[in-house]
Amino acid sequence: MTVSVFVGVSVDGFMARPNHDLDWLPEEGGEPHGFEEFLAGIDALVIGRKTFKKVLTFDPWPYGAKRVVVLSGRPLQLPSAIGSTVEQMAGSPAEIVARLAERGATRLYVDGGITIQRFLRAGLVDRLIITRVPVLIGEGIPLFSTLPHDVRLHHVATRSFPSGLVQSEYEVLH
Repeated sequence: MTVSVFVGVSVDGFMARPNHDLDWLPEEGGEPHGFEEFLAGIDALVIGRKTFKKVLTFDPWPYGAKRVVVLSGRPLQLPSAIGSTVEQMAGSPAEIVARLAERGATRLYVDGGITIQRFLRAGLVDRLIITRVPVLIGEGIPLFSTLPHDVRLHHVATRSFPSGLVQSEYEVLH
């Protein structure tokens, strides 16, 4: 199982404003930066409940027919408009990975601040693709939080884009 993170952050390291707003991100339809290709190469997306609620406000639904697993211990209302590709699960990151592996998933995309942090703490993230957006927002939801130990990374590549986006890819050394 390969677990990857593909995320945009402000230069000061925030994924969203404190109220979960993403108004500082570049407008949709801007230059391609590899997300569509990345998404095409994964079997399932694992996101937290708060991230799922935010993504529900996007039009159109950004994941198409891709399988989406929403992590929540509380029942969720899943809109019929997004189809039957969305399901809810609860459990530790290791339990989630094991359940999805049993169902044939081999490449997971993990998204959402708390979810990414939980999977990192559990030692389950294999790959990080972090796109820094040229803006400082001063406060918000951080990408990284406390860890029980250092997480060593191997730099794979860094790309810059005309808009000022800078994307770095890392392999997590286990």
